[in-house]
Amino acid sequence: MSGFPGAHADRADAEYVVVGAPLDRSTTYQPGTRFGPRRIRAVAESFEDYDHHTGSRFTALGVHDHGDVRPGGDVEEYLIYLEGVLSDVDRDGSIPVLLGGEHTVTVAAVRALDPDVFVCLDAHLDLREAFGGDPYSHSTVTRHALEVAEEAIILGARAGSEREWQRAAEADVTVVPPEEVSEWSPAFEREVYLSVDIDAADPGFAPGTGTLEPFGLDPTAMREVVRAVAPHAVGADVVEVNDQDDDQAAVLGAKLVRAFVFAHADAAPA
Repeated sequence: MSGFPGAHADRADAEYVVVGAPLDRSTTYQPGTRFGPRRIRAVAESFEDYDHHTGSRFTALGVHDHGDVRPGGDVEEYLIYLEGVLSDVDRDGSIPVLLGGEHTVTVAAVRALDPDVFVCLDAHLDLREAFGGDPYSHSTVTRHALEVAEEAIILGARAGSEREWQRAAEADVTVVPPEEVSEWSPAFEREVYLSVDIDAADPGFAPGTGTLEPFGLDPTAMREVVRAVAPHAVGADVVEVNDQDDDQAAVLGAKLVRAFVFAHADAAPA
């Protein structure tokens, strides 16, 4: 497996560590997220090293690729192991950047990094207690995140069950609908974890995802959120990319990964 293009730093010197998590177990509609990390890495090969927004080069930002943490048979055990890998990255003083895999992998990252705020670009609320009897379904991620974080902000959500919308009305959840995301800006000084579910994008831009939901975000709006949140973030992920399109979702995901690293590095103290 090739590493993320431009991720040439040694682990000991890394500012950012890319970790693949190709979990593909509870996808509701289109499976294939096991191929997400591979496709994201592959399409990034064609990207320019230089970023004109920040005036920096990706190869100069100290990115290391850990490779994939491959799942076994038990999801709960996998999440515990993945949490340990990400905790090690954090303990070493690096910022983990997780490539999914289905959204369930985010649970391990939030547990490892213990943020104050969970910020998520997502078409779905993901506030279920379980789906089909599975407490670790991809549709339970925000509920799990709220077991750690004090607050969840869901940007671009447009689908959820009645009970999820009722839960979303409580004080610790903020939902920003797609038509208002371009006007949103972060107003916090606390530690944040940023999760990017690629299905936040309208399917016209990124059809390669598990649960398609029309009337979503355009890529520019998603990029601006990533740039705005990155300076506050202790880690980030891009999840729910699969191989069921012509790499539109993977290209968007890879670009958002790089946007996160560029913006985070640009805001770091000199």
